[in-house]
Amino acid sequence: MSGLSCGFVGLPNVGKSTLLNALLKKKQADASNYPFCTIDPNIGIVNVEDERLEKLSALSNSKKIIPATMTFVDIAGIVKGAAQGEGLGNKFLANIRETDMIVHVVRCFESEEVIHVEGKVSPLDDIEVINLELILADLQMIDNVIQKLEKQARGKKELLSVIVTLNKLRDHLNENLPLRSFELTDEEKEEIKQYSFLTAKKVIYAANVSEESLPSMENDLVKQVRDYADKEGSLVIPICAKLEEELSQLSDEEIAEYLNSVGLKESGLNRLIKVSFKSLGLITYLTTGEVETRAWTIREGMRAPEAAGKIHSDIQKGFIRAEVISYDDMITLGRQGARDAGKARAEGKEYLVRDGDVILFFHN
Repeated sequence: MSGLSCGFVGLPNVGKSTLLNALLKKKQADASNYPFCTIDPNIGIVNVEDERLEKLSALSNSKKIIPATMTFVDIAGIVKGAAQGEGLGNKFLANIRETDMIVHVVRCFESEEVIHVEGKVSPLDDIEVINLELILADLQMIDNVIQKLEKQARGKKELLSVIVTLNKLRDHLNENLPLRSFELTDEEKEEIKQYSFLTAKKVIYAANVSEESLPSMENDLVKQVRDYADKEGSLVIPICAKLEEELSQLSDEEIAEYLNSVGLKESGLNRLIKVSFKSLGLITYLTTGEVETRAWTIREGMRAPEAAGKIHSDIQKGFIRAEVISYDDMITLGRQGARDAGKARAEGKEYLVRDGDVILFFHN
């Protein structure tokens, strides 16, 4: 799986596959009104919309535009007992482990037509079911790791502090709390970085509402999810999967018209993609010329040579300097105009690349 990925999780029949279908603008995920219709994870790579690319491309007369992308994985609905292998538990949990962040789809609408796996609509109960399964899976993993390390620690005393850290995490999980709400020191983070704990992953709650909640997308059920998410420092994006599915069948012009008619500025999926991208600590720098205008995805805080390596490892190895022009200056003045006005900066190996930097790399 290239790049960073978000896993869609949730109980069966909460709208995950419908959302992924809309995301991919085609029926890749089978959205049926029964649990377990998605067994292998469906993977979708989607563009991160960025209007800066269109403007830079017009400036450079580029032949093509290549936007940044995000990978979304539709993971089958989790049920109670997944950590013990209920449903298709172990497989789902392994799929989640491979993703970088969780998009937890929660049903926030009443409907007699769509069956609820628990028989009633209660977003907080749904969230608790999933979170408990992830906590149990992490506890199981910690127990296994501690057992193994205790044997090895007889000969390697440095492992004792790792065991102490893992015990702290176990106590936190035993209070029914996810690891993302546990504050680790830098040293502790280093000690456990090799372990991929499910509840340590960032979460965005996608509150799936019905078309009756448009355009505000707020209702009492969404408010419950917001209150819950606030306590653990997570974000909530209300979204109407049914609307998104309808939009996915339309052209760009028709989408704008439709959104306008229901009082919305942009689609929920667009908001979800942008927020997911940002939550993963990702930014883009831009390159532009006649051949192409392109957004390159990097982690925030990356230095210029490493960012250059995204284009080609040879550019990173032979890095001399980077010519950096801010996006606004590039649009206002053009490349030569920015140079003449002293707005094109020569940056060296220590430069931390910023979102929207338009960069030209010089290398051996």
